[in-house]
Amino acid sequence: MNLSRRSDTPERMDTDCSDFADYSRCLRDLSRVNVATLTHRPMLSWLNTHATSNFSVLDVACGYGDGLRRIRRHFPNAHLTGIDLNPWATRAAIAATDPAANIQFINGDAFAYKPTQKFDFIVSSQFAHHLTNEQIVNFLRWQQGNAGKGWFISDIHRHALAYYGFPILARTALWHRYVREDGQISVSRAFRRTEWEVLLRQAGISDDRAFIAWYIPFRLCVGTR
Repeated sequence: MNLSRRSDTPERMDTDCSDFADYSRCLRDLSRVNVATLTHRPMLSWLNTHATSNFSVLDVACGYGDGLRRIRRHFPNAHLTGIDLNPWATRAAIAATDPAANIQFINGDAFAYKPTQKFDFIVSSQFAHHLTNEQIVNFLRWQQGNAGKGWFISDIHRHALAYYGFPILARTALWHRYVREDGQISVSRAFRRTEWEVLLRQAGISDDRAFIAWYIPFRLCVGTR
């Protein structure tokens, strides 16, 4: 596999899952991937630095809702909302979340969503690599215009060790076959630092407004300072 450029190979989970139960199993295993690969740690660290005890968050492409549930454990007073375009994702997130957690899940297009007031923070996890470069630029601009206090993107670093190592981890953990296959595709679709630098410039976001940071293991994140 040539990893010098981003792949445009489509992932299978959103198109090939046969029914809601199958899709839910994929999402549940993806949440286990997130635990194993420390996916939510950078976002929580960023929120710890930027947020007070009472704030609002919109999680774009929230999937199973596990990121928001982690935020809830750390910030009991935060107002949390997740939005996802796939109705099965919203349904699965609601089913997996204790109503007492007081997390709102919305099925819809985040870019068409019109809240009554701006969210303080907009976050996303494992979403950016699904987008084209042009869509990423638009996403960055959209976040700049819609986040009251800041935004944070958590995604993968396109790297050979991650690409060839993930299938070994996934087979060992017996994760759903779409998770095993899509995980490797996700790595091939992800970004490198120099690509993020170009995308930020194209979006008109300067170095003094945003940062790019690498986290173990193979997590490349972008956010406001």
